[in-house]
Amino acid sequence: MIRRSLLLAALGLTLLAPLATAEEYVPDEVIVRYTPSAAAAAGDAIGPRTRVVHLRAGETVAGKAAELRGRRGVLSATPNHIARASWVPNDPGRDGAPGGWQALQWNLAGPFGVNAPAAWDNLGLAGRPGGRGVTVAVLDTGVAYSDRGRFTRSPDLRGNRFVRGYDFIDGDRYPNDVNGHGTHVASTIAESIDNGIGVTGLAFGARIMPVRVLDRFGEGDSAAISRGIRFAARKRVDIINLSFEFDSAIRAGEIPDILEALRDARRRGVLVVGASGNASERSVAYPARARDVLSVGATTEHGCVAEYSNNGSTLDVAAPGGGPDAEVDGDVNCRPFEAAGRDIVQMTFSASDPGAFGLPGGYTGTSMAAPHASAAAALVIASGVIGRDPSPSAVEARLKATARDLGVPGPDSRYGAGLIDAAAATAAAPTARRVSASG
Repeated sequence: MIRRSLLLAALGLTLLAPLATAEEYVPDEVIVRYTPSAAAAAGDAIGPRTRVVHLRAGETVAGKAAELRGRRGVLSATPNHIARASWVPNDPGRDGAPGGWQALQWNLAGPFGVNAPAAWDNLGLAGRPGGRGVTVAVLDTGVAYSDRGRFTRSPDLRGNRFVRGYDFIDGDRYPNDVNGHGTHVASTIAESIDNGIGVTGLAFGARIMPVRVLDRFGEGDSAAISRGIRFAARKRVDIINLSFEFDSAIRAGEIPDILEALRDARRRGVLVVGASGNASERSVAYPARARDVLSVGATTEHGCVAEYSNNGSTLDVAAPGGGPDAEVDGDVNCRPFEAAGRDIVQMTFSASDPGAFGLPGGYTGTSMAAPHASAAAALVIASGVIGRDPSPSAVEARLKATARDLGVPGPDSRYGAGLIDAAAATAAAPTARRVSASG
C-alpha cells in the first residue's frame, strides 16, 4: 500500500480513498445462499435463494459464516464484501484549448479514440441516431437525473433521457448522485449533443437507468450490488455498466450472490460490462472477471495500456481510460517516462456541491473505460448490424471481432481483443455488386 501510494504521488496522482483489502466487508452481515426448500423460510431476500443474515451482539462475521455453512440447506455463507469505484483521481489541470468537444475528447475522436464520428454516421444511416431505442443501466453512485431538493439534473442530460431506477443504498426510488462518479460514467454513455452545453456522449441517443449501489464515498457492498443487477435485468434493460471493482484478492467463492445475479442477467439477454480494476494487477478484478461480464481494461491517449489497468487472460477488450502509460517492452505506443496522456472529460459535479456542474479534470481509470464499451454495445444493438435483438454473446463477439489490435499481434493479456472501435462495430457489411464480363 505504501509503495503504491508513493508511485501514484510520483505520477501526479492521488488516492481518493485507501485501496480495498480482502478484509473490507459490512461488519454485521453475512450473505447466505440456500437450497430452494430452505430459502422459503429465510427473510431479507436479495435473489430467489440469497438472503442477508444480520449478526447479533457478540457474533463475528467469520464465526457466523462458519456456523451457517454447517447448517442443512445452506449452499454458501460469505462476508458482504465491499467494492469500490474503479477510477484513479488526479488533478492535472485543464488544457483550455479552443476547438469544442474535439479538443477535449481525444477518447472519442483522437488517434486512439473509439472512432465515434464514423459510428454516428453509421447509426444515422440505420435510422437510430446515437443508439436511440437502447437502455443502459448505470450501477454506480447514482446519476444526476432529476431536480429534487438539493439535487439538480445535469444540464447536459436533459430531455427524455431516463427510465426509472432505484437507490439500493438508501432503499428508495430516488437514485440521485452524491459523488459525481456515476454522473460522469452516465455522461460518457449518453451525454447530449448539439445543445451548446459541455461535451458529448458516445451513445447520445440511448436512455439511462440510474441504479445506486455505491455510497457517497464510491463504496458499495455485495448485497446492494447483486440487488441492483437483478433489478436492472428484470426491468429488461439492454446493457448494465459496472464501473467498480472488488479488491483483487476477492475470489469467486466469496461473492456467489453477485455471480448468481450476473448469470440471471445473462439468461435474460442483458449484456453486463465491467471495469477490469485499477491495481496494476496481472489479473482482472471481480465482478469484471466473471464469465458473464465483458471485462474492459484502460488505454491512454498514446494507445498504450494504462499504468493502473488490471489485465490478464480474462481481459476481453480495452477502451480509453486516460492517464499514464504502462512500461511495456517493445510496445512503440507506450511512453512511460514522458508526460501522462490526458484524462477523460465529461460533465459532472463537484462532490461537495451536487448543483455545481462543469468539466472537471481528474477522471482516469477503468471506470472511465467501461462506459465506452457499454456505449459502443448500445450502438451495435441499435444499428441492427447483427440482427434486431442480438444476444449478449453476439454483441460481445462483434465488439471483439472489430476491435483495433494493439500491442503484440492478435488477442493478448494487456489489451484483450484490442481497442474498441465503435465505427467498425456498427458498419454494415458491404453489398455485393454484380460484375459483367468485359469482352
